[in-house]
Amino acid sequence: MSPTFASLSIRNYRIYFFGALVSNVGTWMGRVSQDWLVLTELTDHDSTALGIVTALQFAPVVLLAPWAGALADRFRKRRILFGTQTALAVTSAILAVLTLTGVVQLWHVYLLALLQGIATAADNPTRQAFVSEMVPQDRISNAVGLNSSSFNAARLIGPGFAGLLIAWIGTGWTLVFNTVSFVSVLFALKIMRGSELQTPPLAKGRGGLREGFAYVRHRPDIMLIMAMVFMLGTFGMNFQITTALMATTVFGKGAGEFGLLGSIMAIGSLSAALMSAGRSQPRLRVLIVALVGFTIASGAAALAPSYVWFAILLVPVGLTAMTVMPTANSMVQLSVAPEMRGRVMALYMAIFMGGTPIGAPLIGWVGATYGARWTILVGSIATGLTAIGATIYVMRRDDIRLRYEWDRGPHLDVLRPRDRAEALTPEQVR
Repeated sequence: MSPTFASLSIRNYRIYFFGALVSNVGTWMGRVSQDWLVLTELTDHDSTALGIVTALQFAPVVLLAPWAGALADRFRKRRILFGTQTALAVTSAILAVLTLTGVVQLWHVYLLALLQGIATAADNPTRQAFVSEMVPQDRISNAVGLNSSSFNAARLIGPGFAGLLIAWIGTGWTLVFNTVSFVSVLFALKIMRGSELQTPPLAKGRGGLREGFAYVRHRPDIMLIMAMVFMLGTFGMNFQITTALMATTVFGKGAGEFGLLGSIMAIGSLSAALMSAGRSQPRLRVLIVALVGFTIASGAAALAPSYVWFAILLVPVGLTAMTVMPTANSMVQLSVAPEMRGRVMALYMAIFMGGTPIGAPLIGWVGATYGARWTILVGSIATGLTAIGATIYVMRRDDIRLRYEWDRGPHLDVLRPRDRAEALTPEQVR
């Protein structure tokens, strides 16, 4: 089997992967349907309302992180996932019924978004840490990359399919597809072989975010990764707001074209996820280069003169953004102690997704005040500054210096301390 798909040779992971793939398709359909419902059926393209919905979905990830991390480390992750996935299915079903019966109101969406956020707060760190129970240590990076490829393969299929279904049978029935899709992941969890899971010792005591902070505080390498992820997640990855506004207000497109944008972006995202799965070891320099690429690609997309150009530029946007996420996730998971993994991943997810309650309303306000293009440019500027800051920090930490030479043609050298010592002449050494 190709190294890119090595984890699929493990039965439990293979079952989980395909169950999650079906569920992820439904999740993307649900996201597009919810955004379309808010933006065109319950409001008159109100980006602020869409930002509030997004914030309500992600705020619990921060607020409940102490309990979510402790939950993931103190109880069997498989059982937790049964509960969280069931809760997400129920909230999706309620929104579908309200929409189909024609009684849905904006406050219904707000409330259900909050309930989904609560379930997601417990689901995310548990699901991230559960990877290490399904595969051995040397395949964690591969499995994380494959999980990202599943998520983005679903993004390739889900949004476009959702746009077509909304135009064909309506928003409510499209939401039904999301509800039904949760059955696949619940079935996968049910038929796994518990004896083949590599379950670490369960944590004793209260646990929580404070212990996660105490652990991370002494790990500047993890702190740097989390800072980069926070800036990208808060200001750069508000795609459900930015693409919706660009499609409807800048280019005047409908549901089909809006949904297609998510699928087009997924071409780049899926490519990046598969490349990440094929890397044996995630590296910090990959994160920094990807942030620089995201800055350039998203800035160009914000200035795109037409819908076609905007759609094309979303491919490198997805490629660079999804290079960052699985790489950062793998670096964190591979570097933490197994008994701390749930709490550290809760903190990681709180920092990544928790920035959305700050960023989403801000991006929504920027769109309402300055126009849709600025919702993307804000993210470009923020991630560009982050890449510069991370580069300066790493150069100072590792005492790296740059030397540019003009003789015999322009040439740039990156010198670490050992390189500089070897470059000294005998006279300079004396």
